[in-house]
Amino acid sequence: MIGIFDSGLGGLTVVKELMKRLPRHDFAYFGDTARTPYGTKGPAVIKRFGVEDARFLVSKGAKIIIVACNTVSAVAIAEIRAAVKVPLFEVVVPAVLKAAAITDGRVGIIGTRGTIGSGIYARLLEDAAPTVKSFGQACPLFVPLVEEDWATKPEARTIAAAYLKPLRARKIDTLILGCTHYPFLKPAIRAALPKGVRIVDPAHEVVEQLAHFLSTHAAVDATLGKRGVRRFYVSDVTAHAAAVASRWLGKPVVLEHATIS
Repeated sequence: MIGIFDSGLGGLTVVKELMKRLPRHDFAYFGDTARTPYGTKGPAVIKRFGVEDARFLVSKGAKIIIVACNTVSAVAIAEIRAAVKVPLFEVVVPAVLKAAAITDGRVGIIGTRGTIGSGIYARLLEDAAPTVKSFGQACPLFVPLVEEDWATKPEARTIAAAYLKPLRARKIDTLILGCTHYPFLKPAIRAALPKGVRIVDPAHEVVEQLAHFLSTHAAVDATLGKRGVRRFYVSDVTAHAAAVASRWLGKPVVLEHATIS
């Protein structure tokens, strides 16, 4: 089984990509809806939450884990690798490599305060493409907009325009969505950008990386169930969360309560 976790429901963008790219593989998703958002919290708390989330999925039988949270990917990967002994995939590096490959030299990065404050994207971009200039912009209201299912409301476009104005002024040609919640806001983000700006979706890139890994590691792939089993766990079950998840995935979703410690 493949395990995927996020601070809330945004990691369902990774689930959508998994369902398209690896439709037969079993997976379990965990969204920490009781403690979301992670991006406003300090590094010590983010690390603790990330390790707890990963251990929960391993306890449910996960043989591979995707960290579908950019904040955790930016801050806590070393701690998670030390805590769980399964292959681990995160959403930062694949997005950076894609952006470095397609940019004309000016990359914008949007994310939570925690992700942008970590500086990880800028450092990795400098390593991958030293001549590329990068510009970060924290967008703290984006996650609540998505979690409250306001991604398509006019207010989302107004907020996106305000957040992206500094990046427009920098004349970026490529934008990394530095949070897996943000693909749900693509229409609002696209409307706030000049035509021709390329958008890098971390959910798509990490699933492509995983698919390539499995194609070259048959022994690992053989340990994963392939009956199309899907489990959805959250730390706070609400009718709203179930309705939002079902609408986003285009099929009924049953949320199961998970106690994390």
